[in-house]
Amino acid sequence: MKIYIGNLTYDTTEEDLNQVFESYGKLESCTLVKDNFSGRSKGFGFVEIASDEEAKAAIEGLQGTELNGRTVTVNEAKPKNEKGFHGNRGGRGGFGGSQDGHGGNTQSSNRRTGGARNS
Repeated sequence: MKIYIGNLTYDTTEEDLNQVFESYGKLESCTLVKDNFSGRSKGFGFVEIASDEEAKAAIEGLQGTELNGRTVTVNEAKPKNEKGFHGNRGGRGGFGGSQDGHGGNTQSSNRRTGGARNS
């Protein structure tokens, strides 16, 4: 089971996460999410524990505890498509737009074409 760990200090390392979680079970992976440009931690990470029972025990045992001076959030990780706020945005990107290929502001579209719409 994959576990999300949030509200980490920027100084927290993968070794820190390994030490905390390995007491609950065999870790399959441990990843601290970092900024692509700066390499600095983004303040959250993921740990994967082989056994669901051990993973649930880790979640229950560590949720709300302190790590490096911060109270951490620990819960089951959700797949990216279930987060909601980054999911399906309706299919048409941009600023509204119309199906004729013009933007959402029809006045400026009409002005560019001399008032006639090309269909």
